[in-house]
Amino acid sequence: MKSTWHLVLFYTLISFACSNVDNDVIDEPLNEETPMEIDEPVVGTKSKNIKILALGDSYTIGQSVCETCRFPEQLKDNLKLKFDATYSFDLEIIAQTGWTTSNLKSAINAQDPAANKDLVTLLIGVNNQYQNNPFSLYEQEFPELVQTAKRLAKGNINNVIVVSIPDYAYTTFGGGNKSITDAIDKYNAFAKNYCLQNGIDFVNITDITRMGLQDTDLVASDGLHPSKLAYSKFVERILPIAVQKLKD
Repeated sequence: MKSTWHLVLFYTLISFACSNVDNDVIDEPLNEETPMEIDEPVVGTKSKNIKILALGDSYTIGQSVCETCRFPEQLKDNLKLKFDATYSFDLEIIAQTGWTTSNLKSAINAQDPAANKDLVTLLIGVNNQYQNNPFSLYEQEFPELVQTAKRLAKGNINNVIVVSIPDYAYTTFGGGNKSITDAIDKYNAFAKNYCLQNGIDFVNITDITRMGLQDTDLVASDGLHPSKLAYSKFVERILPIAVQKLKD
């Protein structure tokens, strides 16, 4: 009789537990017949020419890598794969090795690009640090360059992407110098905070470059600048944001 009562109690508890299972915590197996989600190209309703402008220094012009290896070119090529044949892409680059924020400002003024860009990227500041310019100069000129980027992006800050400064301490040239890393952190923190406060997309790629001593394939043959592989990893982070901005 006692064992019968225990058996009844056991089945009662099992029934109660099954009736009160929270379906949200059950990991149901994926139906193998369910097709995988495919990232279809964006289909345009009419022909559209996308104009991209990349502003910066050696990290934008792609010092020591091939012309198609630098990140703006890789970004353009990857965007072509995300949009159908009704879209075309034009890339303009205003960048040069060794440029500071002051140099970039002067070059933009001299070249006077049209303010009709659908996407503008900005990566600047490492030479301010390397040339020991006062940090206050960056605090003044970085926001000015962001506002210039906005003006060139049809006056729409949503068309602007700021990219963080790579850390060259993690190269043969930098030799793991912590003072370089600390300085780069200071510059990036200022840029990131400014972007957060002003609703601007800021893409961090600095951690990628901090693998350079561990993975030498991320460093170009000059032992200082990012390689094609490193730039491709930059683009992996920039691309989803760029696609979202350029969708109809």
